[in-house]
Amino acid sequence: MTIRVLIADDQMMVRQGFTVLLGAEPGIEVVGQAVDGLDAVAKVAELAPDVVLMDIRMPGLGGIEATRRVTAPPDATVKVLVLTTFDLDEYVYEALRAGASGFLLKDASAAELAHAVRVVAAGEALLAPNVTKRLIAEFSRLADVPRAPLKDRLGDLTQRETEVLSLIAHGLSNAEIAVRLVVAEQTVKTHVSRIFVKLSLRDRTQAAVHAYETGLVRPTGY
Repeated sequence: MTIRVLIADDQMMVRQGFTVLLGAEPGIEVVGQAVDGLDAVAKVAELAPDVVLMDIRMPGLGGIEATRRVTAPPDATVKVLVLTTFDLDEYVYEALRAGASGFLLKDASAAELAHAVRVVAAGEALLAPNVTKRLIAEFSRLADVPRAPLKDRLGDLTQRETEVLSLIAHGLSNAEIAVRLVVAEQTVKTHVSRIFVKLSLRDRTQAAVHAYETGLVRPTGY
């Protein structure tokens, strides 16, 4: 199935460059371009892309708020891959909290960009390695913030679902979780689906963020 991509960036050369790079990739189609955050929100509604490549710094409505708006509806299926030249902590954390499924710096190669689009479209987590380190550091900072009891923060997850959520946050795939828990991979997929529904999560990236924010997983030793 072809992955439909919308490119949102206020720089025309960036939009055209990404369009050319992704247009040469099999199974990926660039269906439109947006010049700012408001345009991105409108184009998502109009074109129904699978993935949005979203710049963070744009005039008017920025990429973080635009991400929040397009991923907020309960029935939203679009995935957002945030692209930026600014490797700054607050951008990483806020973009993921806003609903982004991945985070990639603009100096990524064409192959890395195409891979990122495919990974995010498939519902997997994607973070540049140097970004991941900063994200974990942010979670470490938040670890000492007083919170409600863990049970209240995890809703009605079963013990096994809680265990699966923890393993997702540690970066394990469904196959790896199945091996760790000695169960069938299909069983893991069922658990993952139920976790998403119970916690109103869109994908594995949001599940990992939730696991850290609730304190289920601590950054120490990650």
